[in-house]
This record gives sequence, C-alpha cells and structure tokens, in this order.
Amino acid sequence: MADTRSAEGPEAYDTRSAPVMAPFVAALLDAVHPCPGEAVLDLACGTGFAARAAAALVGPTGLVRGADIDEGMIRVARARGPRIDFTATPADRLPYDTATFDAVVCQQGAQFFPDLAAAFTEAARVTRPGGRFAATVWAPLDRQPYFLAHERALRTYAPDALPYFLRAYVRTAEDLTTALRSAGYRDITHRELTCVITLPPLDEYAEAHLRALWGGLITESGGAQALTGAARLVRDRLAAHTAPDGTATLPFTVLLVTATR
Repeated sequence: MADTRSAEGPEAYDTRSAPVMAPFVAALLDAVHPCPGEAVLDLACGTGFAARAAAALVGPTGLVRGADIDEGMIRVARARGPRIDFTATPADRLPYDTATFDAVVCQQGAQFFPDLAAAFTEAARVTRPGGRFAATVWAPLDRQPYFLAHERALRTYAPDALPYFLRAYVRTAEDLTTALRSAGYRDITHRELTCVITLPPLDEYAEAHLRALWGGLITESGGAQALTGAARLVRDRLAAHTAPDGTATLPFTVLLVTATR
C-alpha cells in the first residue's frame, strides 16, 4: 500500500494511518458494491484496511483475499484480519486462478507498481467477466495540505527520503485509465474525491505519524532531535487548520478510478 521507511514498523503504520485511510476505504468499496457471498481481492493491501472492510460486507459466505509485496505489511494484516487469506506476492504475479474475483480493489497502491500495465493485466486476469475494479491514488501534492507539511519536514530534516515520499503523488488519470484499457477493462471512469478529515490532536499525532512513516530515515539523518523538529514543523505548518483542542481538520484528495471486466 505504501513505501514506508518506519522506525516502528507496519504495526504503527496501521494504527497511525487509519484516520486518513478510513473514508477513502469506504468510498473505494462503495464504488464496487461488494455483496454477501462475493469474492473480493484487496490488491497491494498493505496492512489490510480495505480487506477487513470488505470482509464485513461479503459476510461469512463471501471470500476476501489480500496481496502485497511487503512481508511486514502482510504479517500485520494477518494478525488483524485472521479470517482473511493474505499473501506476500508481487502485483504482477498473483497466485490466484483466472476469473476468481467479483471485485478487485486497490487502495493507495497503484502508484508504487513498477509496471502499472503488468499489474492491471494480472488484476484483469483474476477478475470474473463483468466483475468490478476500483483504485485510489493520491491527487497531486499541491492539493494535500497535510502531506505538503510532511514534504516540508522531510525536505528540511531528511531530504534523502523525498524520492520515496514523492512517488505517492505521481500517478495521473491518464496513467491509470490507459493501463486499465490495455489490460482489458471497460467502462472506465475517473474522478477526484475530497474528504475533510479531523485528525487526532497534533501534539502527539504529528510526531507519531511521521515516526510510523519516515522515522527511520529522519532519525538516521539527524537523530531523535530531527524527528522532534520535523513534528514541530508539521504542527506549525498546520496551525491554521488546528482547533483549540489540538485536533486538525484538513481536506485530503484522491483520484478514484473504476472499471468493469
């Protein structure tokens, strides 16, 4: 789901990223409408945000699978979704039979595929005829005040992390729709979706989320004081969005693409 460089590992990523991911997971699944008894694949599942939500929708008669190349993410996904079959595998080499899934979803993973067309071709292979596909990627960075604050913090305290960070904001609607069309999907749509999200009080959350995502690289670059300074910079940059209780309310924007097999 993401290319993290954490000091605390996927467990912290799962906990700290949940407030940001939750509304977009709901929108992603709403786009494919999983029904009781259906089979759903969470592609580039990370720690399993979408897979766990899909399992609640398809119920005990349904089937949910999760696939991600990161074994650490899969380890946490298995612990937090024990009734779901999670597999560590590249997106372009899925260990599933052809035409297995009624729906395939990909939450914030497509921007990290080395070969987008190959990954979507494999997704199409395992999607049943008439099955549904949906994916989200972040809209351009200039639309994301929260992540712009992270970008400034990394630029100041861990510039070596910027190439990893910026990968999350490079996929365009044309990239995605072209790859889906070449993979054999049809009825392709795309739109931007903005959700206004209230984050926990930044006095604690700013540093905790930075640590979960980039703590390793920040402390490697400048020690523990660099992480403290980066978190202070994030809080300062978001002061205009911060309430007296310390919570911060900000818009987050994704590109949502859908298609039919």
